[in-house]
Amino acid sequence: MADPLDPSESTVQRHAEALASLPADDGTDAANAARGLIAAAPSDLKITDVDGRVIWSLGEYDFLGQSAEAPASVHPALWRLARLNMNAGLFEVAEGVYQVRGYDISNMTLIEGDEGVIVVDPLVSSECAAAALALYRQSRGERKVTAVLHTHSHADHFGGVRGVVSEGDGTAIWAPYGFTDAAVSENVIAGSVMVRRAAYMYGSNLERGPRGQVDVAIGKGVSTGRPSLMAVTDEVTETGQQARIDGVLFEFQMVPETEAPAELNFFLPERGALCVVETASHVLHNILTIRGAQVRDALWWSQCLNESIELFGDRAEVLFAGHHWPTWGRDEVTQFLGEQRDLYRLLHDQTIRLAGEGFNGEEIAEKIELSESLAALWHTRGAYGSLRHNARGIYQRYFGVYDGNPVNLDPLAPSDAGSRYVEAIGGADRALEIAAQALANGDERWAATLAGHVVFAEPENAAALELQAAAFEQLGYQTENATWRNAYLTGASELRNGVHSGGLSAQAPDIVRALRTGQLFDAMATRLNAGRAADSDLILAWNFTDIDEQWTLRVTSGALSTVAGKVDANAQATVTTTRATLNSLILQEIDAMEAFGSGAISVEGDPMALAGFLGLLDDPPHDFPIVTPRV
Repeated sequence: MADPLDPSESTVQRHAEALASLPADDGTDAANAARGLIAAAPSDLKITDVDGRVIWSLGEYDFLGQSAEAPASVHPALWRLARLNMNAGLFEVAEGVYQVRGYDISNMTLIEGDEGVIVVDPLVSSECAAAALALYRQSRGERKVTAVLHTHSHADHFGGVRGVVSEGDGTAIWAPYGFTDAAVSENVIAGSVMVRRAAYMYGSNLERGPRGQVDVAIGKGVSTGRPSLMAVTDEVTETGQQARIDGVLFEFQMVPETEAPAELNFFLPERGALCVVETASHVLHNILTIRGAQVRDALWWSQCLNESIELFGDRAEVLFAGHHWPTWGRDEVTQFLGEQRDLYRLLHDQTIRLAGEGFNGEEIAEKIELSESLAALWHTRGAYGSLRHNARGIYQRYFGVYDGNPVNLDPLAPSDAGSRYVEAIGGADRALEIAAQALANGDERWAATLAGHVVFAEPENAAALELQAAAFEQLGYQTENATWRNAYLTGASELRNGVHSGGLSAQAPDIVRALRTGQLFDAMATRLNAGRAADSDLILAWNFTDIDEQWTLRVTSGALSTVAGKVDANAQATVTTTRATLNSLILQEIDAMEAFGSGAISVEGDPMALAGFLGLLDDPPHDFPIVTPRV
């Protein structure tokens, strides 16, 4: 592995300018991040899976404790946040309300009831959730888990559920309406692409250190165990709904389509504690994540925060969330929520205003600014969500990726454009000469752009690969945004060393099993190779005996369509099996020949029809190149 380069003079200068312009730090965040500590996490905390593989390590970040002053390779505001996120352990939030922080990217909240403890958002991985629960029990006693509450449909808030409860033990599992569909759909249709891009966003393959991954802004990183999922027993369906869970009164606010498709906030009126999950945090959040997702609604997000103030602002004594540290004090809570509300409203309204003046998404990203009052706050800064990227996301939500200029209606593919740009400039040597001068002059974005054209024109050009890597490296050092830093530095690493293997998991067994059959076939359809299927005219029927479902699949014109509740009489073959067997085949837990031999799968009609269908499906790679062309 090539060693990272030193920060350039340009990077050092930019950090000096940034340091001079940062808000004053009165120590409130540091005090709140440490407040209520009951049991600190071990400084060398490591959590392993059943095979002994380390899936979470806090000790890798011990370099952050060595200096309060940021090194030249890290933006000073990001260094400050990364140090705050090292406050790890069991904390008391309010009477009977506790959080374990630093045991995964997210917080696990524990609310003590009459008979035991309610677990809210059990992290990403079962092993991490079990370790967090053990830390709580060491201080608070062997209280049983009486209920689990999933606040929303992202894996870092439900994936560790099997670490705190077991299947069939009767524990109530609460979640917002639409939770299961939302939880599984995002991980399936576009799952392999999102996981690959998430490795860039979270820096999962980077070394931890001042020249590598230091943070992801909402936590240290993402644990690499496999997420789990269990059936929801109780749903929250509307704002104002109340429930007494293990003797604790909950008031719910539904906030779907803010940070997640299915999401809720809740208030504990008897304890004055308000959980806003991820609608408000100590950073600007993502309207459009760089891992890829559907664009979120910034206007609705701001309106939900306004509703939170109206519903709970005059009663909340402490505000806590799924990431970061709480905010105490009724006035402080209302002020914090109001500032977060104004942040998302400003982002939305100013993006649309500038679009109305004729600016496209890229131009708006260059022009948009926060008001002076918002810019003076730490919790509105773009360490996770980027002001620039979010503005482009809002533009995309309303107007699409096309900006209205016909020159961008049918753009050249990167390799085609790269070769033409290089030729127009006068060849690769001349293009790299200009790029090198740009890098020396501190114009890293142009250097990366120009060197990137050479990379896509001549993928084996070592000088181009190194020059773009060097530009990416400086851009990574310079940015305050943790996810941008991770993306730049991962790009630099892959330019030098090739595509990384391993990292985040793309397929969790519980998520596959939780899919409705129609969702599973829809996921299969995205793997259908239209070229190979172009001449196919295939009808394949499925009979699932364990769930009493019948389906007919048709492949025509290179596309797959499905009909539920029907076994077509014209099917070339009818496959009789169980949904459990199909799940095991997809998860590669059993071999297809073994399933046929045991009778777990039987085919009436032409057995080659099933083989022919399976042969039309591609197995998507999870390590495709991003910063270099596919060859």
